[in-house]
Parts: sequence; structure tokens; C-alpha cells
Amino acid sequence: MRFLVFSLALMVSALGLALPASSFEVEEFRRFGPEGAPALRVLSTTDMDVLAPLVESFLADRPGTAIEYTTVSSAVLMEVVTTGSGPQARFDIAVSSAMDLQTKLANDGYTRRHRSAATDVMPDWANWRDHVFAFSQEPASLLLSRAAFTGLELPRTRQDLIRLLRQNPDRFRGRLGTYDIATSGLGYLFATQDARTSDSYWRLMEIFGGLEVRLYCCSGQMIRDVARGDLAIAYNVLGSYALARTDLTDSIVIIDPQDYTNMMLRTAVILENAQQPDLAGAFVNHLLQAAWGSDPDPGYPFHRYPVETSDHSAPLRPIQLGPGLLVFLDRLKRARFLNEWHSAVSQK
Repeated sequence: MRFLVFSLALMVSALGLALPASSFEVEEFRRFGPEGAPALRVLSTTDMDVLAPLVESFLADRPGTAIEYTTVSSAVLMEVVTTGSGPQARFDIAVSSAMDLQTKLANDGYTRRHRSAATDVMPDWANWRDHVFAFSQEPASLLLSRAAFTGLELPRTRQDLIRLLRQNPDRFRGRLGTYDIATSGLGYLFATQDARTSDSYWRLMEIFGGLEVRLYCCSGQMIRDVARGDLAIAYNVLGSYALARTDLTDSIVIIDPQDYTNMMLRTAVILENAQQPDLAGAFVNHLLQAAWGSDPDPGYPFHRYPVETSDHSAPLRPIQLGPGLLVFLDRLKRARFLNEWHSAVSQK
């Protein structure tokens, strides 16, 4: 549930916790570490439960340090970083699944350079200009309800899915889900990468629109609705979040499409106005070592995929960091893309 941070402040102040007083929308807030200790302030789109083990393993070697972890949407993260003023809006690190928006923050001067001590273990493509650092590879997956596919062959490619939906429209009407890309930064990233890769994306979205697709802000909500049968199919769900739900194995099927599967790189940037730049650098090093080091951190929450990215014909295709991600963030290009997408999915 999302709520305004000043509402949360009333609750956490009763517990003796510090929380920045501002009016941006917060999903979760938690302080790790001892009260009174200097705190690294992390602003993140990543669910707190996902990164908590890495936060705790980082603090294990720093008993006099704390981390204040604030979870927000990708849009709110951009707003806070680019328009925030005063000490109440200052954070040290931004962590996001919307790697295009992270790249824009770096390109526009909102981040600071960091020469990571993990350079010798991380692949070159996981670092953009010593400003944007990738510490995971996570697929845009197809999520299916096991019960909904009783007696049907599971689709393995987008063409399989298109054929299935055309042959069974009544079975899937009102039971399809995907991101609302107008409000989800990650959803917009996946959609633009899809459109760049294959024309089948637009055909698929037109079919989804004709079958009354339901739009979502987050992968977690889609996973929940597929698991309980409200949705039969969710498209471009963050596969890492679905894999983490081992309690749902009997009710969901996770498929990484064999024609191609876009791989999001979750990234961290150190913010230009960081109050704890050295501690921020150490935390970035910790994330990178956990992701790419030969001695896996037991708290690393993501699946390790092969890191080779040169074979563009391979099914798993990591989205490349760099200025190419900024193309669809241009105001006019974004407006045109959203108009075309709305025409496909709303069909009004």
C-alpha cells in the first residue's frame, strides 16, 4: 500500500525512528542498524524484503552504521531526486529497476562518479561511465495460471501466445494483465525494448486490448492475481519477483519466452548531493561484489545468469546500459509511443 510519507512519519516517530518530512509518496520505510548511528539513506524501487539480506550483510561488518531504506515508485524516485530541495529530500543512493531513468539521472548530472573496488569482478557492460552500476539480471517473463491452462499447451513464444489468444478469446477475456506503462517506469522500459525488438509486440498489445486487458503498476500485484486465478496470463512480469514466490509454485508457471526475453539490469547510482559518499561507495561495492564475485553472498536474492551479452540471437537479451536508453525518454517520442500504446490497449 502506498501512502504519504508525512502519514508514515507519525507512526514511525512513535517508535523512535527518523524519517524525512516531505510529501512524496512512500511504499515502505525501515531503518536498519542502531539508533543514533550515522545512516546511509537509500531511495529504492526494489521491495525492501528483496534487498534486506544484502543490507544486513553489509551492516554486519559495520556495527556502528545504519541504513534508512525508503521504497518508492520509479516515477517518485525521479521526482524526489530531480526536484527535491533541502536536507529532508536528500538521499545518498538511488536503486532502481528502471535503468533508462537511472541513466538519465547520470546523464543530467544528478549522480557522482565512483571508481568501484569491484571493477575486477564485474563485466564491463555492468558499469556506465563509473556512474551507473548494474548488480542483477532479471527477465521480463510470461506468468501463467496453472488452473487456467488445464488442457492447453503452454505458449513458449509470443507467436504461440498470439495464436492461443486468437483461438480462445472467450477463455481469456478480462483475464490478461500487463504494466500500465504510462505510470510504471519498468513497464515503459520493457515496452519500448519489446517494440525495438519485434513487431509482434504491437500485434500482441492489440489482441490484449481487444480482450479487455487489465493494467497494473507493479509485478507483485500481477503475481498475486495470477496466483489466485483472477488473471490467466500476465505479460512482462519481473521474473525475479515471481521466482522468489516459492509458496506459489503449485499455482503459477513462469516462462521466459524462447523467441527473446529482455533482461533488466537493476542498477545503483550515488547521488550528487550524497551526505555519506564514502559509505555510499562502500555499499555499491558490496552490491557489485555480491552480484559478480566468485564467492557468492548468501544474501544475494537474484538468480545468476550467464553474463555474456554479445550474442544478440540468444533468447536471453540483457538491455544495454548507455545513451540508447534515453531515446524513448525524449518528451515527443514518449508522447507518440504512449499514444500508440493507448490506442492498442484501450481500443476506444
